[in-house]
Amino acid sequence: MELKNGENKMKWNIIADSSCDLFTLEKAYADISFSTIPFVISVDGKDYIDDETLNTSQMVITMEESKKASHTACPSPEAWYEQFEKPGYAIAITISSRLSGSYNSASTAMNMILETYPDKKIALIDSQSTGPEMIMIVRKLCKLIESGADFDTVVTGATEYAKRTHIVFALSSFGNLIKNGRMSRIAGFLAGRLHLWGIGIGSEEGTIQIKQRARGKRMAVEAIIDDIRERRNNPGEVVISHCQNPELAQSLKESIEKAWHDAHVTVIPTRGLDSYYAERGGLIVAY
Repeated sequence: MELKNGENKMKWNIIADSSCDLFTLEKAYADISFSTIPFVISVDGKDYIDDETLNTSQMVITMEESKKASHTACPSPEAWYEQFEKPGYAIAITISSRLSGSYNSASTAMNMILETYPDKKIALIDSQSTGPEMIMIVRKLCKLIESGADFDTVVTGATEYAKRTHIVFALSSFGNLIKNGRMSRIAGFLAGRLHLWGIGIGSEEGTIQIKQRARGKRMAVEAIIDDIRERRNNPGEVVISHCQNPELAQSLKESIEKAWHDAHVTVIPTRGLDSYYAERGGLIVAY
């Protein structure tokens, strides 16, 4: 592959909002830096900034104890602008634009940057997803950059890759759904008493769809395995994000490796925003 203008020697800046469950890259690269811009999660009158200092466990406890609806605020255009202004190429990845205004904030910042620096190489990728699927996109970007691909090839390759990945999630707690009026208290009460898990998927448009309900942890794991088998015969790479449920995440990992011997499965805890959505015990799985 022919390189353009020595692009393999240029500094590459990958930026994600904090719906991506990474804080740092999983390996060191000489010419690639990674940073995240935090969401702000407001629970019971207190703002939690979703960065390295966040005590996610305490935030989850506060969510569970609060009787009030909570909300989140996406990164501002100014926060994105600060990252885009750094020397080198910039590639931003956001949570699905159908779930948050983060993509629009990043787009506003990009347009502001290009007014000042019209030759700046900058791109936005709408993940149409969250958490572990964004991790997979970051990994793909790093592989493409490391291969020596030029800027446009890297962006196109990662964008096309994102269209082929999928996400499925399992929720055992429905507190936020009830407090924010998205589920009736009676339905939530019954789901809890019956030990029901909500099994959902990310649509191609980047929205959330409830696919089925499963009774108990074992059935929830089986439902996830069935979804992977249905939408991709051989998953290859799988990333599991869990909200304070390492035991179930490990059980799912072992089940996936038993079903597909060549699967490469990574387990990682959710950061603040995905903990807010998944709630205690929840799993978010990308493949």
